[in-house]
Amino acid sequence: MLELAGIIILGILAQWVAWKFKIPAILPLILIGLFVGPISTLISEDGSQWIQPIYTDERGLFPGENLFYFVSLAIGIILFEGGLTLRRGEIKKVGSVIVKLISLGSAITFIGAGVAAYYVFGLSWKISFLFAALIIVTGPTVISPILRNIPLKKDVSAVLKWEGILIDPIGALVAVLVFEFISVEDDSGYTKQALIEFGKIVLIGFAFGISGGYALYFAIKKKLIPHYLLNVVSLSVVLLIFVESDVFAHESGLLSVVVMGMFLGNSDLPSLKELLYFKESLSVLLISILFILLAANIRVEDLLLVYNWKTAILMAIIIFVLRPVGVFLSTYKSSLQTNEKFFISWVGPRGIVAAGIASLFGTKLVLKGEPGAEYITPLVFAVVLVTVLLNATTARYMASLLGVFLKKSEGILIVGASKVSRIIGTYLEKNNRHVVLIDSNRMNVDRAKELGLEAFSANIYADDLTSNIELNDVGYLLAMTGNDEINKQAIEMFGDIFGENGTFRLMTSDEINDRENLSAKELFSNTHDFTKFTEVAKKFPSIQEIPVDTKGKLVSLLRVIGKYEEAIPLFLKKGNGVLDLLNSPTELEVDKGSALIYLGKPMDFEDLIDATRVQETENPQTGDTNS
Repeated sequence: MLELAGIIILGILAQWVAWKFKIPAILPLILIGLFVGPISTLISEDGSQWIQPIYTDERGLFPGENLFYFVSLAIGIILFEGGLTLRRGEIKKVGSVIVKLISLGSAITFIGAGVAAYYVFGLSWKISFLFAALIIVTGPTVISPILRNIPLKKDVSAVLKWEGILIDPIGALVAVLVFEFISVEDDSGYTKQALIEFGKIVLIGFAFGISGGYALYFAIKKKLIPHYLLNVVSLSVVLLIFVESDVFAHESGLLSVVVMGMFLGNSDLPSLKELLYFKESLSVLLISILFILLAANIRVEDLLLVYNWKTAILMAIIIFVLRPVGVFLSTYKSSLQTNEKFFISWVGPRGIVAAGIASLFGTKLVLKGEPGAEYITPLVFAVVLVTVLLNATTARYMASLLGVFLKKSEGILIVGASKVSRIIGTYLEKNNRHVVLIDSNRMNVDRAKELGLEAFSANIYADDLTSNIELNDVGYLLAMTGNDEINKQAIEMFGDIFGENGTFRLMTSDEINDRENLSAKELFSNTHDFTKFTEVAKKFPSIQEIPVDTKGKLVSLLRVIGKYEEAIPLFLKKGNGVLDLLNSPTELEVDKGSALIYLGKPMDFEDLIDATRVQETENPQTGDTNS
């Protein structure tokens, strides 16, 4: 009981450490597992491990092959969650560079690493290529923490992000297929019967995966499952498909759950995001337990197998030869600059799926008596540790050295995707600003997307907003919901992260009634609250521009517009395209080619200028009339 509780506690502690220090969770998990496992035999009094995954000598957690079964089911759930994230539309959206990286780049890694393992370690071709298939995978769980705190150019971060997301299930699928191919070999080699068995595994895996996915899709769409049972029923179906597929064709279970996840991920399920959240939470717990167990199950003898110069040569080939070759060929004739290609080549950490499947397949092949199978787990773990350590410690330095840092975070995050936010967001996009809208109302998000805006559903009270790499170039935060508390919460929680250049919110109802005592510099507008913005946007859903060339004209024009209920001043657009908020107009500098931007009714330009001149004549002290 103490060991089992200890694994869960240490696993969650490792996840917290990873979050606190912003490093991939797999790093502390594996290090803790190695410490309480093989390394502990060097310091314990009786030479035993502090945590013994397999039951031997009257100690341990899993008797017989039960650890093997637990790992299989856990990896199956993790791969299903990975399959849910793979969507056809996303592959089209990210462009040809990422498609080439996950196809051509993966092929180069697969062939190159297989040949290198064969000649450097003298492994058989089948074991060499199984190792190569396993290290194709990078994965978002290791890429995201590394990139989260590096303000990279958007194209670079997008390539690395989407490569990690898309290659996770694809790499797992390749590894599963290679393993299945090895598993069907008989005494006389890859005969016709062996190939038939391999085809059977692929056929059964795809058939059960698609059937299980459709069955669950049908049950959810027809509301045959109550909402409170949705997540646990989905988990049960995943386990059922995994086991049933394995019964009909041995070792086809992993393939079936990947296919099932991909099927559901590309469906129109309204509850897909909720299902993803549950699977992500479950995956965190399983990963925390799994990797401490797997690392603890590695013997000192296994570590010594790869503690030599051959491993160093293999690592150098993978990191300094195969990755750059794959990246440069995949990005040939793309818009990426040479320094950006070098940085993408440098960042290629292997992740949780690689280590987990390696342990699973390595254990299976060792039990089967496959020559060289004992190298699979320690070699893949070595690749994971080396690449994660290397990238986590040097990525920021390399980004600075290669000049791929964002010089300034000009992106704008708008909290709230109401009609007002969509109008303002569209205008900002047209003026070459990267705009992202978030809202908990899916209808608002969908309407924003229909306008071509980047928008996603998110809860402002959730911490996972900070893990979104798409927001790495955001330097302005606009809180523009109809809820005063949410606006203030957004500024408080995320102002330091997304508002390095400015954080602004709408006025509260109390502030609108006490305008004389306003002192908040974070106000988006010091004259209008959400209700007034909404009323104007409903009547006149467009943004207008009026040229101004002096500060006096700007101040006077603002006074004139302030008399109209159908217009709300928003920005001062400088001649160089820079946009400044108008919450403190007297502090703004007006240059040639500037324009006043407002939301509302199109007004007669000449009438407004005449009115402005009248105001300047009557009150010359309000502006610089001699400019």
